[in-house]
Amino acid sequence: MNGFSFDRVLFLCVANSARSQMAEGLARDLFGDDVAVQSAGSAPTRVNPFAIEALAELGIDISTQTSKAVDAVDPGSVDLVITLCAEEVCPVFLGEVPRLHWPIADPDRADPSLTDEERRVHFRSARDAIRGRLQVLAALRDVPAGPTPHEFHASIRVPDLGEGARFYAWLLGTAPKEWTHRYVTFVSAPLRTNFVLLVSDGKTLHQDTLYHLGIDVGSKAAVVEAHQRAATAGWTIRKPARTTWRGTPLHELWLEDPGGNAIEIYARLTPDELAAMPADQEPVFLVGPDAT
Repeated sequence: MNGFSFDRVLFLCVANSARSQMAEGLARDLFGDDVAVQSAGSAPTRVNPFAIEALAELGIDISTQTSKAVDAVDPGSVDLVITLCAEEVCPVFLGEVPRLHWPIADPDRADPSLTDEERRVHFRSARDAIRGRLQVLAALRDVPAGPTPHEFHASIRVPDLGEGARFYAWLLGTAPKEWTHRYVTFVSAPLRTNFVLLVSDGKTLHQDTLYHLGIDVGSKAAVVEAHQRAATAGWTIRKPARTTWRGTPLHELWLEDPGGNAIEIYARLTPDELAAMPADQEPVFLVGPDAT
C-alpha cells in the first residue's frame, strides 16, 4: 500500500473537548461526504468554547458537536484511529484497525494566569497543527499504484569533496564505487541506495545528469509501466520514457515532483540491450508516436 485507505476515521483524546473536537470539525470540512468522521474520549466533558471559536475563524461550525465516550463507539464504524494526546495517557480503542498518533499539546492549559487571548493563541496553534497533518493525510488517502523501486538515488552538495567522501564512507560502511574531481558515487546494496556527493564549487551542475533524486525499477518494461502510471496519476512528465546511450546508458523517465524537483525513474541496460546501441547514440523513445 502506497498511502492510507480509509473511509471512517475516529479521533481520540482524553476529554473529547478540544483537540479531537477540532480534528473532527476540520476533517468533516476537508473530506466532506467521502469520509465518516467521529471523535471521542476516555473522560468526555464538553466542547471547549475556545475550540468552537478557533474553528469559527476558519468558517467551520462545531457548536453542535458533542463530547462522547470512547466506549460508546461501535468498533465496526471505524477503519482508522488517530490519537491526539501528548502528555496524557490516550484512550484505548478496542477495534482492530490501523492507528496513527499525533501528539498535540493540550491547548486548554490548566493555568489560571493565562488571559483569554493567550488561550486563543494556544488553540489556534493546536488547530493549525491538526489541520496541517490532516492535509497530508488527505493527500495520502488512496494513493494510486506506483512503480516498484529496487534502488534509491540521491545526491547532495558538499563544500569539500574529500572530507565528504571520508565521512560518507564511514557512515555508509562502504568505499565509493567511483569518483572524479567533481563527484563521488557510493553504491550500497544493503541500503539499496545509489548516493552521490557533488562538490559545491560554484559551477553549474546539470540537474538532469547528477543533481536529482531517482529510483531504479529494474527493467525497460518497468520504466514504460512507470510512465503509464505517472500519466494516469496526473504527475508532470518532464521527459517521456526513453533509452539513452550517452554517459551511463539507461532506460529512463523524468518526472517533476510538486516542488519542481527532477525525479528520474530508471533501469540499467542488459548486455543484449547495450549491444543494440545505435551508431548515432540518439535516444530511443519507448512510448508515444516516436516509440520504436
